[in-house]
Amino acid sequence: MPTYRDAAVVLRTHKLGEADRIVTMLSREHGKLRAVAKGVRRTSSKFGARLEPFGHVDIQLATGRTLDVVTQAVTLDAFGQGLIADYPRYTAGEAMLEMADRLAAEEGEPALQQYRLLVGALRVLEAGITSDGPRPPSMILDSYLLRSLAIAGYAPSFDDCARCGTVGPHQAFSPAAGGVVCENCRPAGSARPAAETLALLGALLEGDWPRTRDAEAMAVRQASGLTAAYATWHLDRNLKSLAHVER
Repeated sequence: MPTYRDAAVVLRTHKLGEADRIVTMLSREHGKLRAVAKGVRRTSSKFGARLEPFGHVDIQLATGRTLDVVTQAVTLDAFGQGLIADYPRYTAGEAMLEMADRLAAEEGEPALQQYRLLVGALRVLEAGITSDGPRPPSMILDSYLLRSLAIAGYAPSFDDCARCGTVGPHQAFSPAAGGVVCENCRPAGSARPAAETLALLGALLEGDWPRTRDAEAMAVRQASGLTAAYATWHLDRNLKSLAHVER
């Protein structure tokens, strides 16, 4: 069988037969992949531990009829080792993996930007340190969620009206409308977050960590709630992992 190599982050696994697993990954060159890892549930497996969620691996696969088969796996980053002992970071990481899985819907479709964003976010989450110093796991997660949605074509607006483009700032926020809206476009039930919250959301979307340095606790909580609502609306369903994230 012909083989190929790629770098990938393991998103999830599930059992197949008595000793095998199906591994779902987000790869650099081939987007989302599902492949069979044979014998990895045996204690004698030479690469079973490398193919667990959060594993960042250099992987070789053999092309199969229905699913490709993992033939080699070399660890590039073992993000799980740094996250599993810290509940807030671990649950934030689980939400990142679930989001990546949802957004990379089509197997085999290149998703280089999503792959790079996920690897970078997991690296920051594991260290707990951004380019501007430490930040809580929930804030790192919110930045990842907003930026991954933007890459997928669902970029929210936190300044100009998302519907008519009227120059902001505006006070109302509607996930269904695509972000902040002016008074003329404001749907019923729109939220009215504090100006500090919208400024924080804009900084998280841009990955501008210095602007998040002095964020107040209320703004951080509001930003997390609005980010979750926005993600849920555009994914058409909840991210199950968000229920376990400490905010």
